[in-house]
Amino acid sequence: MRKLPLLVAILLTAVVAMAQKEPIVMTVNGVPVTRSEFEYSYNKNNGEGIADKLTVEEYVELFVNYKLKVAAALDARLDTLSSFKEEYAMYRNQQVRPTLVTDADVLEEAKRIYIDTKEMVGPRGLVRPAHILIRLSTKASVREQEMASLRADSVYRALLAGADFAEMAGKVSQDPGSARQGGLLPWMAPHQTFKEFEEVAYSLQKGEMSRPFLSPEGYHIVLMRDRKQLEPFDSLKEDIVYAIEQQGIRDAIAAQKVAQTVRDSKGTLTEAQLMDMRADSLATADSDMKYLMQEYHDGLLLYEISNQKVWKRAAEDEEGLRTWFRKHKKDYAWSEPRYKGMAYHVKTKSDVKAVKRCVKDLPFEQWEEVLRQTFNPDSVIRIRVEKGIFKPGDNPVVDKMVFKLRSHSQEAFPDYPIDAVYGKKLKKYPDDYTDVREKVVEDYQDMLESEWVASLRRHYPVQIDYEVLKTINQHP
Repeated sequence: MRKLPLLVAILLTAVVAMAQKEPIVMTVNGVPVTRSEFEYSYNKNNGEGIADKLTVEEYVELFVNYKLKVAAALDARLDTLSSFKEEYAMYRNQQVRPTLVTDADVLEEAKRIYIDTKEMVGPRGLVRPAHILIRLSTKASVREQEMASLRADSVYRALLAGADFAEMAGKVSQDPGSARQGGLLPWMAPHQTFKEFEEVAYSLQKGEMSRPFLSPEGYHIVLMRDRKQLEPFDSLKEDIVYAIEQQGIRDAIAAQKVAQTVRDSKGTLTEAQLMDMRADSLATADSDMKYLMQEYHDGLLLYEISNQKVWKRAAEDEEGLRTWFRKHKKDYAWSEPRYKGMAYHVKTKSDVKAVKRCVKDLPFEQWEEVLRQTFNPDSVIRIRVEKGIFKPGDNPVVDKMVFKLRSHSQEAFPDYPIDAVYGKKLKKYPDDYTDVREKVVEDYQDMLESEWVASLRRHYPVQIDYEVLKTINQHP
């Protein structure tokens, strides 16, 4: 047995001693599960909004199965795959990176944004114009230009004669967003709109109205509703901080801090190492964060091992599905008959037989493509086809011609007046497992899952301390 260095041995002893201070609710394959870890998982999956809540006793079985699958994934060394490491690091870092940003960092970024905005606004300040827009394409004909100019002049004269600007904007402006607000636009700073619009807007004092003028959008008439200088930082601070949080700027701040820390280390620290250190620090200080990161780690392993052992295997094991269906065919009995085939619609009687001859000796799943290539190879549609497994009520043509039911549906394809059907009536049971493939796959997965869990329970030892289990959510 390899002898551990003294310092490592001391650290491991300390960690074990700390872990032993907390009750162990179970041990799975020699790995202890603390009461707090179990409580974190149980409470998260049985909290508010969960419809089918489980008792602790019911949940413990699911939790043990979960831990057994993770143990199998670890034994299969799935945690050593580069794809796993990259995906886990991505999920973990999404939680870790924002914690690198302090309130002071956010405030500093808010000040920087304010300073940049103030420089952009400059002494000209902010304006709050309202406008009426008569749209005009840059490719408009001379006649269209003349008509737009005349309309803008007509609106302007009406405003000079006393028409209400907001009412007129609501009626004639072709900028729907501002028209609903009486033509009112958001506060604007320099360089935020067309040069032509900006020059006119900034030439107006509060309450002044412009003559019609042309921009790349068309003709505008502008009424200056308000002007102001940018408010002091303290009065805008909360709004800027809120915008930083809403627009994901915190992540950008974190990325900058990570990059700067790596640069400052002068080659002694990589970004990956920095994130590892931060994650370890958070896990030590915050048990919820620790268990969240473990949940990401184990959840990814669980997905991959389950995909290998159950989901992918069930989806791809055609012979296994076929055998399962033959043994359990009675479980897939229908309460009413089905018609496995197609309803089709043609223009000539000769095509009724031609369609049947085309698919007569072909597997059901090939019908659609062969019919398309034979009868509808290009833009000319010769036949219309509805293929499937129909129960009464699914298709009016099948209802009428197969199930002998009266249909009140309108004719679906008036240009294809001749209706026909081709296929097989199944009275009680599916013809093949592919007829109910989704359900068969689901049941086959359940069987594989059950067998897998049973083998895991035989292979890996599990000990549960039922006395500790009784204290779940029942202790100080």
